[in-house]
Amino acid sequence: MRVILDNNIFFSLMNPNSVASYIFSIMDVDFFAPEYIKQELKEHREECMIKSKLSEHEFELRQTEVEELIKFIKSSDYENFLKQSADLISDIDDIDFLALALSLNASIWSNDQHLREQSLVEVYKTEDLFNMMLNKGL
Repeated sequence: MRVILDNNIFFSLMNPNSVASYIFSIMDVDFFAPEYIKQELKEHREECMIKSKLSEHEFELRQTEVEELIKFIKSSDYENFLKQSADLISDIDDIDFLALALSLNASIWSNDQHLREQSLVEVYKTEDLFNMMLNKGL
């Protein structure tokens, strides 16, 4: 199974005690994300550090640990799917996640309702994945 992480899920992974981190650590899937979300993390670093309650050093270690388990994809690798994605959902902030999922034939992990406006790609909320783990063992 291939799973695209949206930025909010990626940010929540910086907190090692979050439900998302728990799921991330035991799911046996291939994780992908648009490369630009690493830059977004830099922009929201302070907020993520506060929420995670990690020191700067602990946060850096956590970030490295998480990023090693994700394959980051350049927008040029999925640019052919951007127009189609823009036609399918209303929130322009989510277009890259959908385009990447279409290009990789993957699902998306996001709690964003806008991504559920389309029916071409399966979108899992954190709660969905947690329940799947309990019922099937991902």
